[in-house]
Amino acid sequence: MTLQEAIVARHSVRQYIEQPIEAEKIQQLQEFIDQCNLDGNLHIQLVTDEPNAFSSIIAHYSKFRGVRNYIAMVCKKGDDVNLGYYGEKVVLLAQTLGLNTCWVGASYRKQPDRYKVECDETLVCVVSLGYGVTQGVPHPLKRTVADVTEDRRTTDHGKAFPEWFVRGVDAALMAPTAVNQQKFTFILHDGNKVEAQKRFAFFASYAPIDLGIAKCHFEISAGERSFEWV
Repeated sequence: MTLQEAIVARHSVRQYIEQPIEAEKIQQLQEFIDQCNLDGNLHIQLVTDEPNAFSSIIAHYSKFRGVRNYIAMVCKKGDDVNLGYYGEKVVLLAQTLGLNTCWVGASYRKQPDRYKVECDETLVCVVSLGYGVTQGVPHPLKRTVADVTEDRRTTDHGKAFPEWFVRGVDAALMAPTAVNQQKFTFILHDGNKVEAQKRFAFFASYAPIDLGIAKCHFEISAGERSFEWV
């Protein structure tokens, strides 16, 4: 499975079967997380065989069942966009390995003895991980390319967006976001320069990490060589 195929195949899964994740897959995930932490100056941590984070009433009310593995999304304060970008790379790798995931903002209980959060860091959220009871279901897209784009080109303003740009935005619209907000805008400038901005959101604390996730999807589907971020 390619990363583009993983974008399409990945859906939020909240219920998991009692099947341990194989050691080789744990190793692949850990090695990739280590690289993401190095590249992004982050502190993402893989937690396995830990059932307590999702044993609370609120987790059950939110329909989480059988969660024993998760990824603690930890970063320095203010690095949420970067965390979303690299965190989604980890999520998509998990999908290619046949694992299911769900970004979780609040429906879990902190377990500080299972991961580290330094004094200048924050635990932004976690991602549940494992073998799902199902593969999840796709949700209908609430926004279109026109809803989340802006054209600031001066030489060919008003013309159709290039194919790579539309392809990237389409993928961004499939990105998981808090309560399906999709509060982001992709702006095309002259010279194949792309700017991604967060917009006003009622759940504002999640907007930066949502933007990072959307940027990850855009980059994978548009192709890194097609554009540059500004």
